[in-house]
Amino acid sequence: MTQTLVTGGSGFIGQHLVAALLRRGRRVRILDVRPPACPPAGAQYVKGSVLDPITVQEALDGVEEVYHLAALPGMWMPDKEDFYDVNCRGTEVVITAARQRGVSRFLHCSTESILFSPSCTEPVVSEGICTTPEEMPGAYTRSKMIAEQRAVQAAASGFPVVIANPTMPIGSHHRNLTPPILMLRYFLKRRIQIYFDFVVNLVDVRDVALGLLLVMERGQNGHRYILGGEDISLKKLLNMLGTISGRNALRVPISADIAQAVAATMEFIADHVTRRSPAATVEGVRIAAWSKALSLEKSRRELGYAPRPIEPALREAVACALGWPT
Repeated sequence: MTQTLVTGGSGFIGQHLVAALLRRGRRVRILDVRPPACPPAGAQYVKGSVLDPITVQEALDGVEEVYHLAALPGMWMPDKEDFYDVNCRGTEVVITAARQRGVSRFLHCSTESILFSPSCTEPVVSEGICTTPEEMPGAYTRSKMIAEQRAVQAAASGFPVVIANPTMPIGSHHRNLTPPILMLRYFLKRRIQIYFDFVVNLVDVRDVALGLLLVMERGQNGHRYILGGEDISLKKLLNMLGTISGRNALRVPISADIAQAVAATMEFIADHVTRRSPAATVEGVRIAAWSKALSLEKSRRELGYAPRPIEPALREAVACALGWPT
């Protein structure tokens, strides 16, 4: 029976991945700074940070495959250096330890956000896009870009690494308040919805979990695979939220420039006054402004990835956000 380590296994994607691994008969160990909200029967939990080499080494005892999901997913922190520490340095620690332990397969979970840049002229973005840390719109994406580069470098040196780039996962969240879930909650609570329209790719979190299994099993070393669902405009998404929730709202579209100015003000107040995460960040607006439709063709062709329609997961996410029974 394969022993698997999932770093960040208590997170939104992580909890669904752990459940999928257990269903496939894996022995699963979770390394996370906090325990799972709903502890899965049969999984071992190890409390610890990916920044602690000793804890990581101990968590890797007997492990054959690693799913590295641990990261700071939000786009605001009181100390922006935390993004680099956890997302980049943490990846370096886990890869180094996994190589020393002779792990046979390593999956690095990245993000679709690093695939967007203002210089991209392609109408649809695929895995072949080349971006750099200098092009990233902020500290979060820069740290994730560098972390992915570390994974690619490890693969180039012969370590069996594959890379997954999930888009925006939604579904039943069990108190895991991810950026997509927080965005849905933000709009659901407002009768006047001021928004900047952009293309967002939403995916059922269960499809991301299954996609990660496929990347691990079938992905080519050193390759990245987009794990997405449906491309949808924010305007259409807000209409769907209104229909599902039964809540009417006045929707007011604004330009990217106005959205960025508002986000900058919110971020300044968060940085210097409240020290609490703002409703919008400049980095988030820039990602939205640069976002485009995403191609799933490579994941479908090479992995057999087949995401389901997004509406059922959206209904689950709305129910959780509003406290409805699911």
